[in-house]
Amino acid sequence: MMKKLLSACLLSSALLVGCGESNEVDVEGCEHLAEGPAVAVTASASTSGTLPSVGNDHKRYDITLPAGTGGNYTGSVSFAAAEATDYVFFLGADVSLTVTSSSGQAVAFEESAKSSEQCGDIKGRYVAPLEVGTYTLTFGPASQSSVSLVIEESEHDHEH
Repeated sequence: MMKKLLSACLLSSALLVGCGESNEVDVEGCEHLAEGPAVAVTASASTSGTLPSVGNDHKRYDITLPAGTGGNYTGSVSFAAAEATDYVFFLGADVSLTVTSSSGQAVAFEESAKSSEQCGDIKGRYVAPLEVGTYTLTFGPASQSSVSLVIEESEHDHEH
């Protein structure tokens, strides 16, 4: 009986730790969406050439999207992944996101959601497994002319 109880405790502890990682990342994303610090960026209307860059550096990027066709807005920025891991892209507006590798391959998201239980500021939450390299993040087409972005590694040590 004691072994079963110990096994149950260990299993439930492991489950709590696993769930806590996701919640911790969402708390971090919420914090930076709400409090910044903020960096203003104007996205490129093109997906090629030199794009403005964003990072996973504990900042909120307030991205202005150029006007596209049909009254919609769309734009691209670059993101350099310094390590091979899962990255979480938090958006402050309900805007579609596409991540493309430098070779032009679309990256499939492991998870995506339009909200988080941690806060109401998250309107988009995308988890992508990225290798080391530079990626193009394309937002839209959207009816909004701007979107806020916070990027976090899904498992990271919190340092500001």
